[in-house]
Amino acid sequence: MKTRQGQTGSISLPLSCFVYAAGHEDEGVCLLLHIGKYRILLDCGLADLGDLSERNKSPADIVVCSHAHEDHCRSLWQLHRNFPELPIYVSEVTSKLLPFYWVDDPSLENLDWCQTLPWRSPIDIAPDLQIEIVPAGHLPGAAAIIITYRTTERSYKVMYTGDFSVSNFQLVEGMSIENLRGISPDVLILEGSYGTVRHPHRRLQEKQLMERIDRALSQGKNVLLPVPPIGLGQEILKLLRSHHQFTGRDLDIWVDESVAVTCDLYLELLPQFPLPVQNFAKHQPLFWDERICPRMRRLNNGERSLGNQNQGVFLVDYQSDLWQYLTGETECLVLLAEHPQEYLHPDSPRLDLIQNLSYVTIETYLLAEHSDGRNTTQLIHNLRPQHVIFVHGSLSYLLELASLEELRNRYQIHSPVGGILVELPIGDRFVQPQAPQPVYYEGELNEIGSAIAINLPYDISSDPRWQNIADTGIIQAHWQGDELVVRGVSQRELLNVNSQARISSDLDCCNRCQYYRDRRCWNRASPLCGFKVIPEGYCPVFEAMEEKS
Repeated sequence: MKTRQGQTGSISLPLSCFVYAAGHEDEGVCLLLHIGKYRILLDCGLADLGDLSERNKSPADIVVCSHAHEDHCRSLWQLHRNFPELPIYVSEVTSKLLPFYWVDDPSLENLDWCQTLPWRSPIDIAPDLQIEIVPAGHLPGAAAIIITYRTTERSYKVMYTGDFSVSNFQLVEGMSIENLRGISPDVLILEGSYGTVRHPHRRLQEKQLMERIDRALSQGKNVLLPVPPIGLGQEILKLLRSHHQFTGRDLDIWVDESVAVTCDLYLELLPQFPLPVQNFAKHQPLFWDERICPRMRRLNNGERSLGNQNQGVFLVDYQSDLWQYLTGETECLVLLAEHPQEYLHPDSPRLDLIQNLSYVTIETYLLAEHSDGRNTTQLIHNLRPQHVIFVHGSLSYLLELASLEELRNRYQIHSPVGGILVELPIGDRFVQPQAPQPVYYEGELNEIGSAIAINLPYDISSDPRWQNIADTGIIQAHWQGDELVVRGVSQRELLNVNSQARISSDLDCCNRCQYYRDRRCWNRASPLCGFKVIPEGYCPVFEAMEEKS
């Protein structure tokens, strides 16, 4: 093992990460962490063990698998067969989900060869090596792994998130950043699946998906959703069972067998799910139910064509042949995940066969399974590591993250490809960047006759953003709960207001519509409802403001 000799202020502890696979495009994730005298394999999502099995010597001292998605676990069983003495650690829920991938092997009804770790309980694997797992969101049982190596001088920490999300899903709570503060790992290895992309709130994503399915059903169409067997499919099923637009609705939800098998596994894990899910399951079945609408049923293998079933929503394995479901010339909406690299690729032959069918419409939806760029950078700033390694996702997305100035100025950033050894020297004089603190300015309010004056300290003008307000000198104030929020009006916004005033008074446009407020349309009958619209805009449901006497 190489040491970092001759580097100013660095310690010669062997600490590095060899990348067998970085999770780019279709490859899985497999990383070998060298920390002190130990070799720790983080995930084993390789399609072929290859280099890991070339030598008779075990490729690692221990293996830790983050969660039960194929690109993180697909080679675990083969690795165990090749090296049966190699310890493999997972969370308890992950140990129950993993057998899905080897269901054809009767010897794998349980995973006795996997050792389970409890949540939030540091376990000493060796006298100087400790491992702790914490919930990472994303999928039931998904874990972020915290590895601590102790020496006589100090302790070294490495945190690997696997796939993670800080948003609460239907069936799993998000990773708690608050509970991770104070860990201060030296090295943070995390995914960057969505790069710098920002997503709307999770509940809004769910609402938009339910509304799109509702519109399709109202138009007499079936809805076909190709999904992976574990994770996204169960999330959508729970949504359909509990969302107000579908509760009690006379509707059939059909589930392909590969997705249904995982639903059965989920039912066995109910005590491990969030309390709201457990409470829901006490009043009605979480999945299989033909008494309470919407009805949820298994899709018969012999009757896969949508034309052979009642109208409804069909969740099928994304790797299956979609053509078999669309042979009945029944009007159908096919909904694909908005990030198709995770599931169906846009150039997939299955799509080529169906995209030109006159009775089939193909659209995409967003139901993000990973944290977006904003939450990813938030996690990094709260943990404040010295080294950050980005894996999992398209290389272009990861490079966008790695090139962010707010990260490069504070941390040593790495975005390696497969076959690369990343050296991780730890500086003994490295100063952790302070968490950014908001600046508050204290002022005074004075009632002067019929007006109120706000006095603020002159220091506020040193902020470069001050000039945007000073250019106009105009502010707006509104109540937000019990707080009074004051904001400046920029020149661009002021010019926009003035342009509205110049619009002809007899023009039927948004500016004269009674539903136009705060530069948005609030007419529920309009397709633009809730969106920002230009004052000169027009739609068929325009209603003029009442003339004031």
